[in-house]
Amino acid sequence: MTPLSPEKATAVVTGGSRGIGKACALELAKDGWQVILTYVSRPEAAEQTVAEIEALGGCAKACQLDVADSAAVAAFFKDEVKGKVNLGCLVNNAGVTRDGFLVRMKDEDFDAVVGTNLRGCFLCTREAAKIMTKNRAGAIVNLASVVGQMGNAGQANYAASKAGIIGLTKSNAKELAMRGVRVNCVAPGFIDTEMTKALPEEQRRLYEESIPLKRLGTAEDVAQAVAFLASPKASYITGHVLAVNGGMYC
Repeated sequence: MTPLSPEKATAVVTGGSRGIGKACALELAKDGWQVILTYVSRPEAAEQTVAEIEALGGCAKACQLDVADSAAVAAFFKDEVKGKVNLGCLVNNAGVTRDGFLVRMKDEDFDAVVGTNLRGCFLCTREAAKIMTKNRAGAIVNLASVVGQMGNAGQANYAASKAGIIGLTKSNAKELAMRGVRVNCVAPGFIDTEMTKALPEEQRRLYEESIPLKRLGTAEDVAQAVAFLASPKASYITGHVLAVNGGMYC
C-alpha cells in the first residue's frame, strides 16, 4: 500500500468498502483525491476497494471505525487525519437498516439505526469541521435518502435518521459557511445495491414501475453526484439536498 501524502487533497469516506460508499471512493479517486475509507466489518472488502483505487493510479487507505462511537471517531481523526493529510472532503455514507413495523420495532433497533446513521454523521462532521474551519476550506457531503423525504412504511427508524441528516446538513451549512466549509447532502432513491438485490423480484418490479425513469439507480449515479458536490464545480452550493431518485420524489 502506497503511503498517503500529507499535502495531497484527501477525502474521507465512511462506510467506503461496499455499495454506494465504494462507488464514492472510486469516483473521488478518479477526480484526483487520495482516499481514506472506513469500514466496520469485512476488512477484505475494504482492502479490495483500496486495491481498485491503486489500480487506477490513486492512493487510498482503509481504517476500521464504528462511526457511532464518539471516542473512536475522535481517535480516528486524531490518529489518521489531523496533521497527517490535507483533509478537503468528508463523505458521511456509513449507515445501517433494521426495518420493522412501528408497533413491533424494538428500542435497540431504533437506537442502532439512529446511532449509526445520524449520530455517526454528527460525530464525523464535528471532528472534520474542527480541521476544515481552521483551514477555511472543505466540503462535507452527507448521504440522506428519499425515505427521509417522503417516509416509508416499516422504516420509521431509517426515515427518522435520514430526515435528521437533512436537518443536520442545512444547519451545519449555515454555521460553517462563514469559515469556507460547504455542507450538502445527496438523497438517493431506490439504488441497485446488495440490499435491494435481496428484495423479492416482484417487489423490485413494483419499485421500478413507481420510478418515472423506470429503473433502479446505480451506486455510480449517486457517486457522481457526491463527487460533483465535493468538487470546485459546486463552490457556490451549500445547504442543498440533491435528489438522485429517477424522479420518484420531486
